[in-house]
Amino acid sequence: MRVGLVLSEALSGLRRNASMVISVVLVTFVSLTFVGAAILMQMQIGQMKDYWSDRAQVAIYMCTAISQSPTCVDGVASEEQLAEVNAKLEGPALAPLIRDLRFENRDEAYANVIDLLGEDYASVITAEQLNETYWINLVDQSQSEVLVEAFKGMNGVEEVKDQLQYLEPLFSALTVATYIAVGIAVLMLIAAVLLIATTIRLSAYARRREIGIMRLVGASNRFIQTPFILEGVFAALLGSMLAGVAVLAGVHFGVDQYLRQRVDFVTTWVGVSDAWLVVPFLILIGGVLAAFSAGFAIRRWLRA
Repeated sequence: MRVGLVLSEALSGLRRNASMVISVVLVTFVSLTFVGAAILMQMQIGQMKDYWSDRAQVAIYMCTAISQSPTCVDGVASEEQLAEVNAKLEGPALAPLIRDLRFENRDEAYANVIDLLGEDYASVITAEQLNETYWINLVDQSQSEVLVEAFKGMNGVEEVKDQLQYLEPLFSALTVATYIAVGIAVLMLIAAVLLIATTIRLSAYARRREIGIMRLVGASNRFIQTPFILEGVFAALLGSMLAGVAVLAGVHFGVDQYLRQRVDFVTTWVGVSDAWLVVPFLILIGGVLAAFSAGFAIRRWLRA
C-alpha cells in the first residue's frame, strides 16, 4: 500500500468536507473536554478524601453542666467517668485502631475558642460551658464507626463525632457534579461518533465514481477504506488535542491561578502534572472512537 497516496487521498477528503470536519472537531473537542474535567474532578475528590481522612479526628465530648443528653443526667462528667473512657481507649480492643490520642480539658478548650472567636467573646463564654474532649486520630478513618458504637450511650459521654462526616456533603456534591459531566460527555461522544460516521459516508458518496474505478482496477477494500478512516481519525485527533489544551489551560488558570488563591480550606488541588496524565487518555479515546466509527461506516457503505 502506497502511504503517500493514501495520505493525499485523506487530506483531499478533509478539504472537500471542511464544514463537516470542523463540526467533528468541535463536537470531539467539547465532549472530550467534559471527559477530562470529569476525570480531574474525580482525582480532586480522591486527593481531598485522602488528605482529610488522614487528618480528620473522632471527638468524644464529655458531659458539661448544661448538656441535655440522656447520658448526662448526672451533670458534669466525673473523674471516674473520664478514667473509664480513657481506660477503654487504651484497652486492647480499641488501642490498635488509634494512631494518636489527646485529651483537652475545659481551660484548653476555652483558650482555643477565644483564639478562634476573639477576645470579644471572653465575657460571653465560660470554661464551664465547654466540653472536656478526647481527640482521636485513627489508623484507618473508615473504622470511626467502631468508636462511635463503643461510646454510644455511655454515662458521662455527651456525644461522639466523626469530623469526616462534616465533609461528606461536599464530597457527595462533587461526585454528583462528576456524574453530570460524565453524562454530558457520553452524550457528546455519541454525537461525535454519529457525526464522524455521517461525514465518512457523505465523503464516500461524493467520491463514488473514484471508488468504482478503484474497484475495477483491482484495489483492495483495505486500500479504499484507509483514506476515509484517516479522515475521521485526523479530525478527531485535532479535537482531542484541543480538548487537551483546554484541560491544561483550565487547570493552570482555573485551579492554579484562581482557586488556590481563594479557597483556603482545600489544601490539595489537582495540578498541571495531573492534567498531563489525562491528555494522552483523551487523545487515545478520540482516535479509537473515530477509527471505529469511520471504519464501520465505510465498510457498510462498500457493502451497500
